[in-house]
Amino acid sequence: MPYPLNSSTTVAVIGAGSMGAGIAQLAAQCGHAVRLFDAQAGAADNGLKRIAADLDGAVKRGKMDAAARDGVLARITVAASIDKLADCGLIVEAIVERLDVKQGLFRQLEGFIAPNAVIATNTSSISITAVAQGLQHPQRLIGWHFFNPATRMKLVEIIPGVETDPALVPLLHGLSKAWGKTSVDAPNAPGFIVNRVARPYYAEGLRLLAERIAPAPAIDKLMREAGGFAMGPFELMDLIGLDVNLSVTESVFQATAFDARYAPHVIQQELVRSGRWGRKTGRGFYAYGKEAATPAVATVAPSDSTGTLEVAANAGQLGPLVQRLQAAGVHVTTHDGLPDETLAIGDTRIALTDGRTAAERSQGSALILLDLARDFSTSTALGATASPAATAQLPALAALLQAANVALIALDDVAGLALMRSVCCLANEAADVMTWTGTRAADIDIAMVLGTAYPVGPLAWADALGATRVVTVLANLQAHYGEVRYRRAPLLSRLHFTGGLFHG
Repeated sequence: MPYPLNSSTTVAVIGAGSMGAGIAQLAAQCGHAVRLFDAQAGAADNGLKRIAADLDGAVKRGKMDAAARDGVLARITVAASIDKLADCGLIVEAIVERLDVKQGLFRQLEGFIAPNAVIATNTSSISITAVAQGLQHPQRLIGWHFFNPATRMKLVEIIPGVETDPALVPLLHGLSKAWGKTSVDAPNAPGFIVNRVARPYYAEGLRLLAERIAPAPAIDKLMREAGGFAMGPFELMDLIGLDVNLSVTESVFQATAFDARYAPHVIQQELVRSGRWGRKTGRGFYAYGKEAATPAVATVAPSDSTGTLEVAANAGQLGPLVQRLQAAGVHVTTHDGLPDETLAIGDTRIALTDGRTAAERSQGSALILLDLARDFSTSTALGATASPAATAQLPALAALLQAANVALIALDDVAGLALMRSVCCLANEAADVMTWTGTRAADIDIAMVLGTAYPVGPLAWADALGATRVVTVLANLQAHYGEVRYRRAPLLSRLHFTGGLFHG
């Protein structure tokens, strides 16, 4: 059956909230006639006002001229009733995330739209097959997941259900490209790509906070400045809305048969129960508003003397940091007796975390464990913890790092530290999706970079670290906590033994 997906297709958007209004605006900006409908009285008119305000802002910023703005607005019509969408060739649904409500809407639509009209649901986590259940023509329903704001975020996930006509997939890829989007093939599995793979970023952040590795502002700072993430987990949850983020977590938890890996955390549940939903309520993990102060992050005060840094012949992942310290004037000498990827200040050894605590790994000796950095040659902050015998040497390490304009943040002795633990869990989650759904590594990484502004895709990051390192960290975390949440994805374990790459 030919589907009318081209530049002249009239597009209906059902749901005029921020997402629906954004999709309607995007379609109109790309030349489509658009019908905007919302069952709530006045909501579609308010959506149109939101669109007009956004376009006015674009004109003021010089991004669009007034004639173009007027043309976009002229192409959007508010539909007084749902039957006014009868002649639309593409219907995009962006209503409440409830399966029964979506199913009822689509069954109602089938009473008057053309048999070859395409129905696209913008659901972020509900099974496309479930949404299509009971339709007369389930083959014309497909998942088309935009990210907010739809006019600016470049990613869309395309998700076919069991009954979706395969011919729809390339057509929707083509339309996505015409709308200026990068589209990826996502599996019809809990959370699709982005909302599934991103779960550990929030979950591990919450667990680290609960274990008191550091205050939330310090964790966020490390994820930004050492990890290269646009926002730390707590800043991001506040921006998304703790209630919305918790809802997605609960949806994935339920859809995965209550797999403990996706269980909601009590800290987030309590904040949601108290009404602290983040920016939109003025308070979440942080306070917002004119009176709110920027949270301070304590760093280790450096000692007066920088001293000498000894380095193993093979500095491994720490090589860029060593070169940076040398360039900053730190006295560095090679010590052939040090194990690979090990530094030393006097009798204190410094190593990259492998998922064990410093207490376990040191066996009573003086040991400092460094957290991971996305790029040790540019990071402006690093995290570290120390065994009891090495705590007094943290100021000496801070002095060395200060010479290269790097702040040292002291972390409690929590297994895996902050960034290493989070990155390995993200890589493992991505590998799990790849294992069980056949989703391509490129699609997963593109989705995470464009959909969540990650500095690099988790599978590309795993390739850079090496599968063996990721597996080692996860195995040590599982041994430490005795929990299945750190079980390794089969594909990740396979690459550990073969030495292969996700992007090989």
